[in-house]
Amino acid sequence: MIYVVTYIDVQSGSTTEGIELLKQYREASGAEVFQETCRPNRFVIVETWKDESSFQSHETAAHTASFRASLRAIQNSPHDQRVHQGFSVGTELRPLGAGKVFVVTHVDVPPARKDETGVLLTSLAEQSRKENGNVVYDVFQQKAPRTNHFTVFATWNNDEAFASHEMQPHTRQFREALAPMLGAPYDERLYSRLS
Repeated sequence: MIYVVTYIDVQSGSTTEGIELLKQYREASGAEVFQETCRPNRFVIVETWKDESSFQSHETAAHTASFRASLRAIQNSPHDQRVHQGFSVGTELRPLGAGKVFVVTHVDVPPARKDETGVLLTSLAEQSRKENGNVVYDVFQQKAPRTNHFTVFATWNNDEAFASHEMQPHTRQFREALAPMLGAPYDERLYSRLS
């Protein structure tokens, strides 16, 4: 499986236009699209492809080229696409539904700390999936040459479930252990699903 996470940042005056473009893209590609809760002009697209061939066919499709061309006219910065392999992906398919809290976290460590970070992320994912209110907790690892970059995609039933997760001992222990290894600030963003 190929997991693709793409960050989109449009001009604040073009948020409505950006939403319409993203909805069209979602319809054409089957992607999940989320809007950042604190900065509504920022979005993330999360896509799952069965293999490299499917992903490449999508990349060269007319609807993908059209979307990106239209996006260029309203973007604050170029889209940031990150292609991953599964690292610690839950086996249970659960509905993402409305009203959920979606969290996308980028974890960047120096290459020499990649394996240690992988151990920490695997443990965090396994424990987080057992929490009340967790819907999805997946960890993706970027493909070579950036295998020291990870993306965590988590879904919680509501704000209370997410807040509870933030206070769990295993979450706090993970962050304490990770902090000295980080190569960039811990980038955790909250989203709602684009309706």
